[in-house]
Amino acid sequence: MGKRRTSRENALQILFELEFNDADLDRVLAGYWNSKKSEGQVQEYANWLVRGIVARKDEVDALIQGNSKHWRISRMAFVDRNILRIAVFELLEEKLIAPAIVINEAIEIAKRYSSDEAAVFVNGVLDAVRKKLAKTEPRQESIEANANERSKQTSKQRTVRSTGRAKKN
Repeated sequence: MGKRRTSRENALQILFELEFNDADLDRVLAGYWNSKKSEGQVQEYANWLVRGIVARKDEVDALIQGNSKHWRISRMAFVDRNILRIAVFELLEEKLIAPAIVINEAIEIAKRYSSDEAAVFVNGVLDAVRKKLAKTEPRQESIEANANERSKQTSKQRTVRSTGRAKKN
């Protein structure tokens, strides 16, 4: 499992704890990490996620609520709601990861910590959020386009190296 996946799973556990614990955020984070062994990068990314979600909770929740048909955020399962929060925050703030990867990670975490039905729900909500953000933030789509272009270029470079000539399109 990758470091970012591990960070997301840790962030999910911390956010779940915060659902039931009104303690100071720094105290909750310190208590959580005191009981866990983790690499610095894992802890750093998880803390960034949690702090960002707490700071922008109203905005993140509004995006989830506005894109989840027939579901109020307060009625969603705690785990599902927090998986959505993590992914929506990443869609808003993490410009180096393609939205499709963020969504796929959330789906996989939902399958592991919730259910297959939750994974379908998470996918639907996040895809709607992605589309809405793409209208207001065109750079989201350009990240995916750039990633696809880099993939094509890498494929062409492999073809040139292996055959000595470029593949015709």
